[in-house]
Amino acid sequence: MAWYWFVLGVLVTWRLTHLLHTEDGPWRMVHTLRTVASRHTMLRELFACFYCLSMWVAVPVAYLVGESWRERLLLLPALSAAAILLERVTSAPPMPAFVEDAGLTPPQE
Repeated sequence: MAWYWFVLGVLVTWRLTHLLHTEDGPWRMVHTLRTVASRHTMLRELFACFYCLSMWVAVPVAYLVGESWRERLLLLPALSAAAILLERVTSAPPMPAFVEDAGLTPPQE
């Protein structure tokens, strides 16, 4: 397999996972899909977890990109891991739970 097929597979896996997990999609179709899926416990958890969803999205991508079954089996976690890393790099950092005031006190009246 050429390296550009791997890069393409990573980008496709991340893009589709991000679309299904976060975005509303055109005409809010993906939002509607998530709403329907939220009625079922297993599907609700799948769409809520980027890590889990990336594994399932990577299945058809690994099948299409890989040339042998061994390569496809190795591509599956590799594509998911790369999509997770891309998500971490491109998403905003979480807000801290506690911010220390650094000794600043409010003015006394």
